[in-house]
Amino acid sequence: MAFRVLIIGGTGQVGAAVVRALAAEPSCAEVVMVNRKAISLTTGPRLRQVILDTAAAQFPAEVTTLARSMVAQGDPVYGASCVGVGKGSLKWSEEELKALEIGVVSGFARGCHAAGIRRFALLSAARSTAKSRIRYVRIMGLKEDAVKAIGFKSLAIFRPGIIGGNVHTPNYAAWLGRLIPGPLGTIEQDEIGRAFVAEFVSSSTPDGVVHLENGAMRRRSRTSP
Repeated sequence: MAFRVLIIGGTGQVGAAVVRALAAEPSCAEVVMVNRKAISLTTGPRLRQVILDTAAAQFPAEVTTLARSMVAQGDPVYGASCVGVGKGSLKWSEEELKALEIGVVSGFARGCHAAGIRRFALLSAARSTAKSRIRYVRIMGLKEDAVKAIGFKSLAIFRPGIIGGNVHTPNYAAWLGRLIPGPLGTIEQDEIGRAFVAEFVSSSTPDGVVHLENGAMRRRSRTSP
């Protein structure tokens, strides 16, 4: 069955991998990227971008209008957030991180939900919890909680460990991470991209919230839905 995807964060490292994987999937009829500024699109006619001010008060309402126009095409529409700042987060204040990771992402997710989108995929990080003393892990946990509270019928939360093939990940860290089994080890960003696609292609995705760590993402990326 054909489907369409509305995505934010598609210009980032992992987001771009997700967009590439979606563009390569024959059943994906359209990918619409919500961007703050225009970029060059090179992955084919099924990809387009819409420029929105993510800091504006009307941002969620604008997302709703956009999502409804996609839903009106008749195919199932899914939402995805791949927002993330990588190693740049070290230079950001906690308030700046929260404004992006919680404010912008939850605003986008609310806009999707208000338009009738019931299936959403969220990029987070390994071991995320709002109770963590580690700032980044705590903010990822708060982001997860904010999106969970919106009430999507199906919410897949992707929690990668060290992301290989990513410019924000030093080569030595990716190499060492490949020696670490489990959720804190290395997973290639292209595997994450394919796992997002598998989530949307699958006809057996359960209702509720599912957390996908390295192993689950790797299995999904290598197994046809």
